[in-house]
Amino acid sequence: MKRIHLDELPLETTGMVDTLNCNGAIRRRLLDLGIVKGTKILPILKSPSGDPTAFLIRGSVIALRKEDANLILVNV
Repeated sequence: MKRIHLDELPLETTGMVDTLNCNGAIRRRLLDLGIVKGTKILPILKSPSGDPTAFLIRGSVIALRKEDANLILVNV
């Protein structure tokens, strides 16, 4: 398996969350959204400007900015 940052994951390619490289409020926010180790995450749509990206996670669609997605490592 290859580890990449979530913002590098191509559309319609499923990744599995491995590591959150952050602390404090942003870490709590990501955990509250269900982004925990072992969770499947799928980028489904990019905005016309390329930022943010919509992700399907645990049956919900969430939008993350590139700077936040860059904090998440996923296995592909």
